[in-house]
Amino acid sequence: MTLELSNFDAAIVDLDGTLVDTIGDFVVSLNRMLDELALPRIDGATVERMVGKGSEHLIHSVLRHVRGTSDDGDAWFDRARPRYQHHYLAINGQHADVYAGVVEGLTALRARGLRLACLTNKPTAFARPLLAAKGLDGFFEVMFGGDAFERKKPDPLPLLKACEALATLPARTLMVGDSSNDAKAARAAGCPVVLVSYGYNHGEPVRGVDADGFVDSLAELAALR
Repeated sequence: MTLELSNFDAAIVDLDGTLVDTIGDFVVSLNRMLDELALPRIDGATVERMVGKGSEHLIHSVLRHVRGTSDDGDAWFDRARPRYQHHYLAINGQHADVYAGVVEGLTALRARGLRLACLTNKPTAFARPLLAAKGLDGFFEVMFGGDAFERKKPDPLPLLKACEALATLPARTLMVGDSSNDAKAARAAGCPVVLVSYGYNHGEPVRGVDADGFVDSLAELAALR
């Protein structure tokens, strides 16, 4: 990887699959929702392929999967969404773990003088408590959830808005994520992008994504000049 931290003034960091492994939270919340709807349960491997595009997309995907249909129906979604939100808020962070190397990586970025933002497609009401519960909120000057703007990643708008909030140029703002969503958004916004190898990426090999670099741990960012 040839990226140099000296070329950046800030970094925008994804949450699920990048900072915290949250599949456990998703599975518990979704299965409690499905139980209430008298629908079949879903496993973690399947959920992992569906996360990353916001709660609405996740719920729609899960309903289509368990019902074996290409159309989940608005009535099912309208019943499912409030139950999912209720259950997720109740267990938020209890079945999730911070990835190894995250604290070291964020500490190194801050030590090099980079301003940090957390940008996720996760609803703000879920994301803020999760960051606080895991002791990560203090690293970030600003945090934006998937409901903060009119559009979510992979649209570039959230990244551009995050750059505005950090008062940095996109070309001098590093995007750190785990999926093609993050990479596509970064490319469209004009931000260089590094992806972690351990995230979710919709079940596809992450090293096949167009990115400027890959790391197996955020701690590796400390080695950059």
